[in-house]
Amino acid sequence: MDRLSSSTSPATATSTGPVEQILLAGDSGVAPEALKALFRDHPSGVTVITANSPDGPVAMTASSLFSISVTPPLIVFSASALSSSTSALLAADTVVVHLIDAECHDLAVLGATSGADRFADPYRWAVLPTGEPFYLAPRRRVRGQVVKKVDAGAATLFVIHVIEAWNEDEADGHPLVYHNRQWHVLSEHSRIA
Repeated sequence: MDRLSSSTSPATATSTGPVEQILLAGDSGVAPEALKALFRDHPSGVTVITANSPDGPVAMTASSLFSISVTPPLIVFSASALSSSTSALLAADTVVVHLIDAECHDLAVLGATSGADRFADPYRWAVLPTGEPFYLAPRRRVRGQVVKKVDAGAATLFVIHVIEAWNEDEADGHPLVYHNRQWHVLSEHSRIA
């Protein structure tokens, strides 16, 4: 059984001070493998993020997307420093975030495959009038402006102001979920009454 270990005392853990103060106090936190094991068992939705760059379109798969505000409409995702797309995303002013259903599983795999030409098939993607590349198959996506980038360890958090949204409600999609390093689909059979 994996145990999460930390040198944080209960008093420090319940502190009302900023996270930065706790970390600067000399607490190294839980071991990386313990945190990975914990979140490996926490399912998350799957997105593919695209942007334009001076070298052409870029794309990456991410499972870190969440909404932080509806007024103003803000979403956040993180990009690892290890991703080949991160440097282009850091230079982008706008992005397109595709919310991936199981029917677009192959697109999620493509965006997660290191070294793959993610735009090799010209029939799979197009360019918005505003210049951003986007994939045609996903039924839900947003276009947004990058309003803040925050260094966060070995990753960057991107805060995105949503400018446009597309949601093809009439389509019968089944959300794709990433759990324990595997892809899963949500359906009526997975629902708990």
